Amino acid sequence: MADKNVFNEVPENLGFYEEAIPVNWEEFKKVAESRRSIRIYKDDPIPENVMRECLRLTTLAPSSSNLQPWEFYWVRSPEKKAKIIEFCLSQPAAKTAQELIVCVARTDTWNRNRKWMVERLKKEPNTPPVAFAYYEKLIFWVNYQGPCSILAPLKWLITSTIGLFKVMPRFPFGKKGLMMWAVKSTALACENLMLSLRAAGFDSCPMEGFDEVKVRKLLELPTDALPMMIISAGKRKPECMYGPQIRFDQKHYVFEV
Repeated sequence: MADKNVFNEVPENLGFYEEAIPVNWEEFKKVAESRRSIRIYKDDPIPENVMRECLRLTTLAPSSSNLQPWEFYWVRSPEKKAKIIEFCLSQPAAKTAQELIVCVARTDTWNRNRKWMVERLKKEPNTPPVAFAYYEKLIFWVNYQGPCSILAPLKWLITSTIGLFKVMPRFPFGKKGLMMWAVKSTALACENLMLSLRAAGFDSCPMEGFDEVKVRKLLELPTDALPMMIISAGKRKPECMYGPQIRFDQKHYVFEV
């Protein structure tokens, strides 16, 4: 096992097994199909324990190399909540919400989280050596951009040259590339949050219409943190949507190749 490269070879046994618990497919379809972007909420509060559990489930989402480049700000201060509503242009989805969660993608926490992963792996008896090499060497090379992204052009040149002759992942280059990398993982967690709320009997609305600069300042976020969406939550009112759910024919989006 120790000599196996678990990233491109299939080992007989990785050393750990987690039972896949039985789930109800029909119930999950109800959750996914009934999730709608709610514009007006009732005054019914979301119990604190439910909200905390939904946030816990949020952070169970997968992320690139398990580096979890996200943060979620549950806005509980009445003063901050009033400001967030204002920064969301006072739209009904924010103004009538019981809860507001600011979803933030972070490009400056990957190295801290990388080190945490190494420490956790050291505590696992069956961690293959290649996993340590992955986190201690490869991940650092992939994500480190240097001061002011000075290494980005060099990394692009090296990667593009090697890619002419062999299969090569095209790494995130520069600040924008790293931000896209973080946003992709954070978006997965955002969907976990919205589906968790629906499964708990509540509703949500992902909002992109807000003043990002003012939100960042209010939450005292660094420039490397991107408030990518604000999710409102509550219990839907009977007339809470613009209309029935509209999805265009799958033939425009789903392809078998």
